[in-house]
Amino acid sequence: MAVVRVTYYTDPACPWSWANEPELRRLEVQFGDRLSFTYVMAGLARNFERPLADLREWLDASAASSMPLDPRLWLEAPPASSYPASMAVKAAAEQGLEGPYLRRAREGFAFERRKLDNPDALVHLAHSVPGLDVERFRIDLSSNAVVELFGADLERSRALAAELDEERLPLPTAQFQGEDGAMAVISGRPTAGAYPAAAATVGAQPAADGPPGVEDALRRFGRLGTPEVAAACDLPGPRAPAELWRLAETWRARPEPILAGEMWSAA
Repeated sequence: MAVVRVTYYTDPACPWSWANEPELRRLEVQFGDRLSFTYVMAGLARNFERPLADLREWLDASAASSMPLDPRLWLEAPPASSYPASMAVKAAAEQGLEGPYLRRAREGFAFERRKLDNPDALVHLAHSVPGLDVERFRIDLSSNAVVELFGADLERSRALAAELDEERLPLPTAQFQGEDGAMAVISGRPTAGAYPAAAATVGAQPAADGPPGVEDALRRFGRLGTPEVAAACDLPGPRAPAELWRLAETWRARPEPILAGEMWSAA
């Protein structure tokens, strides 16, 4: 079975990467284990110097995607930098759990109002990642090896930006590589369906199963925003929220109200 390698350039504190989570769910559902993901931390901000501008960016991303958001972090206690959270993702990668940790960090920035810019906060978040050895994570987080891995990610991101003739790599950027070397790159915010189309272009074969039911999607992915359910289950328009609330009425789905939107999990 041919496997397409997806290299995803992102940052835990990138609002447009949070807005793009529905497209990743769509991609994962359509191709399943025919894709292999590598996450590259591109370094959004060494220093967050303009929290109100960052707040505006989060509001714009949420407005464009309808992904849940509570942006009060950027008013009350904005993080100093996204670099510590990026290094935490690399520390989780030492245990093969960079994807789950990255997701939890995104949730922390997007609506949990977590100031993820220091070791204590990052280790505390690690307790919520199933299967992660937190003590090992704590040690790895302070290691030179993780600093070097993050440095390599920064160099890799700069190199791709130069190839694309960009001063700075737009986030998120997804690079698809087929087994025959065929390559496709989607830089910046994609249109709906752009990722599956790029994967198919370089040889990915769709999974045999169709879209999952809503309960199956919640069990597979865990906590999801309404737009992610819509993308994963192919329920456009009002169909996804209608089905989610129907399941909530029968205690089969659990809503978590956010300042803007809801997150959902299986009951």
